[in-house]
Amino acid sequence: MISPSPVAAKAEDFRSQTSPDWCPSCGNYAVLNAVEKACAARGLASKDVLCVSGIGCSSNLPGFLNAYGVHSIHGRAAPLATGAKLANPELTVIITGGDGDGYGIGLGHFIHAMRRNLDLTYLVMNNQIYGLTTGQASPTTMKGIATKSTPFGCIENPINPIALALAAGATFVARGFCGDIAHMASIVTQAIEHKGFSFVDCLSPCVTFNKINTYAWFREKTYKLEDSNHDVLNFSAAMAKATESPARFPIGVFYRTEGVPTYEELDETLSHHGAPVKAKLALSREDGEAIKNSFR
Repeated sequence: MISPSPVAAKAEDFRSQTSPDWCPSCGNYAVLNAVEKACAARGLASKDVLCVSGIGCSSNLPGFLNAYGVHSIHGRAAPLATGAKLANPELTVIITGGDGDGYGIGLGHFIHAMRRNLDLTYLVMNNQIYGLTTGQASPTTMKGIATKSTPFGCIENPINPIALALAAGATFVARGFCGDIAHMASIVTQAIEHKGFSFVDCLSPCVTFNKINTYAWFREKTYKLEDSNHDVLNFSAAMAKATESPARFPIGVFYRTEGVPTYEELDETLSHHGAPVKAKLALSREDGEAIKNSFR
């Protein structure tokens, strides 16, 4: 990760000239605000940040952030971010997307990026509905909830993204609530600072198509882990918190472990030849001859 800039950064430095076009009061505004604050708190420069997204309302976020951005295809943000990070390990790479994008079509990539412990930060804006396509059940929709695709109530069990991330090997696992921007910004700052795969499940109410999981609903049911003497270094304690009764569920950092080598550190090519973006674009005559002679 790039060292903090000697020039003090401001959250406004990461604000794009393109204004967000989400529905008024959408939780995604809070995540964007948290990312701006976190990048400034880390002293990063816009040129050193890449934001990669998939498809969905939340995946428009890179266009509203003053940094490099890629709006990729549905469910494929993680592999694209992986390629960018391996090409230039000095970049701070942030993945943003929704629950349908990350926990649905992109679930396989989600798991493999975590088990590899790439130095990436993945922020999933979880609104428990497909918002862009106007209100179908998503992988995190609660059982029994009526949606456009489940008019008689959802009959599937929802995914538990926190437990899944822990089991898959993420070295930083957290959850934030978009109704508390300061808390969310603190979590995102810690996630970006962490060396290894950081995952943050962002509870982001969809004010248009989800009338159940509202700001008021979350405020009534959430509590902060830091207020419960939770040990973030204890994996078993983190899994226990991740699988608590849905009547009350925690926000904050569930688990963090330091010192685990990242994929980039273990990759032999990067270790011996450095970042591909800094490699020579052409072979010298000597290198060419050496390659040719190696086949004799």
